[in-house]
Amino acid sequence: MPGGKANLKDGYARIKDGELFLINAHISPYDYAHQFNHDPLRQRKLLLHKSEIKNFTENKGKGG
Repeated sequence: MPGGKANLKDGYARIKDGELFLINAHISPYDYAHQFNHDPLRQRKLLLHKSEIKNFTENKGKGG
């Protein structure tokens, strides 16, 4: 992202209905989008294969 306008410090991932979402990460609006900008704190769906989401849940809590 140009300008380094993302803050993932307080962000985390959560599974909802078999899909993985990024929550509480701040991604600043694009300066030139004007009225079509998004909410900087909105949830974002992470694009992963089902096997990757399954691996994410299996490794949860293992410190890695």
